[in-house]
Amino acid sequence: MFAPSQHDVRKFFCEVHAKERQRMPLTPMETLAAQWIAEHPEYHDELADVDTALAASYTVEEGRTNPFLHLSMHLSVSEQVSIDQPAGIKQAVELLAAKRGSLHDAHHEVMECLG
Repeated sequence: MFAPSQHDVRKFFCEVHAKERQRMPLTPMETLAAQWIAEHPEYHDELADVDTALAASYTVEEGRTNPFLHLSMHLSVSEQVSIDQPAGIKQAVELLAAKRGSLHDAHHEVMECLG
């Protein structure tokens, strides 16, 4: 099982953002991450500065969303849907996306259920 550190996750998303901006080839996982990064332009500045991203702190008191946690949750939901685990999540997300008119909005609703 893959268990990246906080440093690894932040570096991954920053590198994907940089590679996408430079139009470099991406792995399949990087392509998926880049698609979710594109859906969140509000995170682009944070992803553009690796050193600041690695040092950043995201607390509830600050009221800031942790972009790395948020993007990781998108990847997690995408993976669950792709393998339909837990059973039925693929259909549930597809139906929710159709109802909301957006896969992105459906993901956010699923993520709300996860806390």
